[in-house]
Amino acid sequence: MTVLGTALDTAGPGYAERRTAMLAKLAEVEAEHAKALAGGGDKYVQRHKKRGKLLARERIELLLDPDTPFLELSPLAAWGSDYAVGASLVTGIGVVEGIECLITANDPTVRGGASNPWSLKKALRANEIAFANRLPCISLVESGGADLPSQKEIFIPGGGIFRDLTRLSAAGIPTVAVVFGNSTAGGAYIPGMSDHVIMVKEKAKVFLGGPPLVKMATGEESDDESLGGAGMHARTSGLADYFAVDEEDAVRQARRVVARLNHRKAYGDPPPAAPPKYDPDELLGIVSDDLKVPFDPREVIARLVDASDFDEFKPLYGSSLVTGWAALHGYPVGILANAQGVLFSAESQKAAQFIQLANQRDIPLLFLHNTTGYMVGKEYEQGGIIKHGSMMINAVSNSRVPHLSVLMGASYGAGHYGMCGRAYDPRFLFAWPSAKSAVMGPQQLAGVLSIVARQSAAAKGQAYDEEADAALRAMVEQQIEAESLPMFLSGRLYDDGVIDPRDTRTVLGICLSAIHTAPYEGARGGFGVFRM
Repeated sequence: MTVLGTALDTAGPGYAERRTAMLAKLAEVEAEHAKALAGGGDKYVQRHKKRGKLLARERIELLLDPDTPFLELSPLAAWGSDYAVGASLVTGIGVVEGIECLITANDPTVRGGASNPWSLKKALRANEIAFANRLPCISLVESGGADLPSQKEIFIPGGGIFRDLTRLSAAGIPTVAVVFGNSTAGGAYIPGMSDHVIMVKEKAKVFLGGPPLVKMATGEESDDESLGGAGMHARTSGLADYFAVDEEDAVRQARRVVARLNHRKAYGDPPPAAPPKYDPDELLGIVSDDLKVPFDPREVIARLVDASDFDEFKPLYGSSLVTGWAALHGYPVGILANAQGVLFSAESQKAAQFIQLANQRDIPLLFLHNTTGYMVGKEYEQGGIIKHGSMMINAVSNSRVPHLSVLMGASYGAGHYGMCGRAYDPRFLFAWPSAKSAVMGPQQLAGVLSIVARQSAAAKGQAYDEEADAALRAMVEQQIEAESLPMFLSGRLYDDGVIDPRDTRTVLGICLSAIHTAPYEGARGGFGVFRM
């Protein structure tokens, strides 16, 4: 076996400093995760419990098979916005009756579970994941519908939720709605468009218009139960397929529905996998707080892949990009990992060839980011960096095997694209707390603006204000730094979550298992024109 060695000095001061910095960043992320877990706050949590209701994550926990993990997705959605962290919605992947499912649950402690613009983005992302990986969808519903003050940002794109439900069903991907409380107005179409519907006695309220709206529109007097209660929908309208006496019974019935789906994975389970030879805890001390300091991505790979066994491809060519073959939890993967940050022509060509090989072999690709982008300068422009970088981006764009991306350090410029950033539709994309992503580094961007302003002043024959320039540079650096951070990017759903580096192997294993629910085949051609 080609087991990777390690040169990581865990007893050295550099390691201790890097580990301390990473733990500090992790503490910041965990504090923000705690805000999502707190929902609407203690007052609304207690009010919800006094009504005899379970919290969103308690419903999920009951639904899942005992002692199985739940990979929560986009937990920091809406971070930095005017809306609560988490966007009043919990989404993730979990195992129900032995079947991996995409689960969504409204958090009714946050404005009654009403959907805001970030809830919508989060739900649409969850639907993308379900569709790409053929995961049955279970919606745990309790929502007052759209957050009306923000309706202008929700109404038009919000129809995508219902479109997705019908497309999932048409593709043979099961959809299940469990209604615990309100599911009103547009929200009524979630059970209306799901394959299987369960409603809770005297709690579920599913109607297009509630009693006040009906009174205003038609003059008719009505009550919640006769208009949209679980009993009415089970006995009269037929919208409810199953009538549950309480929440626990609703979850039990949901599990039975899933057990009877006859939903099968496209691929069997992989062979047993040996763990890495090195302690995953050591991943905390590999990436420096200063992303200008390079690190060897093989140290990361050695702590992720099975038995730390890695067959490197073209190790002597294009050495600032590490490529090679490995297995992760028994699943074969091709890995592309940035070594020294900058991508040159050789690295770009090497990547394009490697991606083609992975497609020939139907092997998923894992991209480990630490890149400042493609190299600039006269020598490199004349050497063809544009066409070679384009070749790599072309290969990534037209590759048909599943892609996974993890942002470990820098992910700047077109290098972010070439390494399969969000715009290139990786099946899953996660970030470490150490990651940063932007069009370029803060100092470089501020410096470019300064140079342009200085040249503009010179062209007009004006004196240049050095004090104003220094203030502008400081302001721009601060802004870009803040907008490059993983919590900012995760809040906008540019990734699927900020994860603890020590959890990376587990997270990727869950994702790979989910990916293998759907059949896939690599591109055998059709990469477009490679400019040679």
